[in-house]
Amino acid sequence: MTPGNASDDACREPALFAARLTPHRSLSRAGFVLVMAVLGTVSFAAGTVFLLIGAWPVFGFFGLDVLLVYWAFRANYRAAAAYEEVVVTPSELRVRKVSHRGQVAEWALNPLWARLDYEIDEEFGLQRLYLVSRGRKLPIAAFLPPQEKESFAAALAAAIAEAKRGPTRTVFE
Repeated sequence: MTPGNASDDACREPALFAARLTPHRSLSRAGFVLVMAVLGTVSFAAGTVFLLIGAWPVFGFFGLDVLLVYWAFRANYRAAAAYEEVVVTPSELRVRKVSHRGQVAEWALNPLWARLDYEIDEEFGLQRLYLVSRGRKLPIAAFLPPQEKESFAAALAAAIAEAKRGPTRTVFE
């Protein structure tokens, strides 16, 4: 490649669809601090009552409870670092999954051969969504709730259908 040639970024196809899916966490950082402060205060007060009546080992168990709740919240927030990226171009459907530990797994599929498959529960709606290509199923959007999963599936199906139609030409008169 010579310096006069276009860069790789300029040669890339335009994305027909691009989405970054992340797990939902309803408790903000401030909410977490508030919950832990209230839990710590209540546990300390209850533990102090038991300490005053002579049941001093109970005081330690109240502290242990607060520590376990803190650990569970921290583990939950670490898991929120995971995400999935789905990009559809006219010639490629790319799925990139990044775990909360930073492990990356990527799949590149031909959109002409890919299709969406799903499992629907009558009571709860869309439960599982898969990309199917060459007889293999790739689960996607696992952490989305059913309503968001349905919206995502409709948008992704439309992008795959557009990629299957191929490029369109605009005629200027």
